[in-house]
Formats: sequence, structure tokens, C-alpha cells
Amino acid sequence: MAEKAASRIWIMRALYLGLSLGIVFFQLMPLDIRPHDWAGPDLLLALPMAWALRRPEYVPALLVAAVMLLTDLLFQRPPGLLAFLVVVAVEFLKARSVQMREQTMFAEWFSVALVMLAVMLANRMVLALLMVPQPPLGLTLIQLAATVLAYPLVMALTHFAFGVRKAQPGEVDALGHRL
Repeated sequence: MAEKAASRIWIMRALYLGLSLGIVFFQLMPLDIRPHDWAGPDLLLALPMAWALRRPEYVPALLVAAVMLLTDLLFQRPPGLLAFLVVVAVEFLKARSVQMREQTMFAEWFSVALVMLAVMLANRMVLALLMVPQPPLGLTLIQLAATVLAYPLVMALTHFAFGVRKAQPGEVDALGHRL
């Protein structure tokens, strides 16, 4: 039984890694079909947040850091800044995952939106402090709004397609620890 639960954790971690790499792959494809004044949702920010609130053990900090550092390098962003901010945000949500279990979907959505806003503001402030060229504020706000609006879809996909559900009261892990 314990081996089955441990293998499920590793399978889900591999699934998270595969989904993240798939998202990166499609973002790097040279298909520029979107308008230049529009920024789509940042699914690489929404996905680990949705998983962290449901099953924190599926998204360890090192895995999130590795994925985000890879995207920093591939998308030519300052290496490590967004990776650090996303890891801090995901760990913040993990610490509150037990309290968020009893909350409604709208309370979760609002909490994640505030965390996403904090990540975006911290990123822009550090970039401004270091005088690094940034995209226009309007474009960043459009991406933030798109990410917040896409979060319920990420939640639904996480729940129904991948089976990443919130732990039920009294549920235990492979070692008998309460989740």
C-alpha cells in the first residue's frame, strides 16, 4: 500500500514536470498567432499554485524551482528572479493548504489572485530597482488578469483531468500522517 502511494506521488511529480515542459514547448514554438498588444495567461504560474493547494507533496520546491529556472533561461528573463518569487508563492500557498480545504472555490481564487499580484509586483519592483528593461505595465496587467481568469480552468483541469483533488478530512498519507 505504501509503495502504491509513494509511486503515485512520483507519477504526479513527473506529470507536473511533463505538463510544464509541454507548456514551455508550445510557448517556444514559432507560431505567432496572437496580437502583439495581448499577453496570454501564465499557466506556469497558475499550475503549481493549483497543485500546491490541493496536494502540496506533488510540487516540491526544488521541482518548481527547476522548472521556473529553466523557463527563466529559455525565455531570456533575469535568471532566478521569477523562479525565486514563484517558489516563495507556492510555499506560501502550501503552508495554507490545510486552511484552504474548507474554503469555497471563490475564496481560493481570490487568495491565489492576491498571491499572483504579489508575485507580479515584487518582480516589477526588483526589475525596476535593478534598472532592467521591462515590458509595459499594461501588458503585465493584461497577463495578470488573463492568468487570474484562467485559474478556474486550471483548477477544473487539475481536478477532473488529472485527479489532483483536495485531501479529505481524516485522509492519511503512506506513512500514516494526516494530510
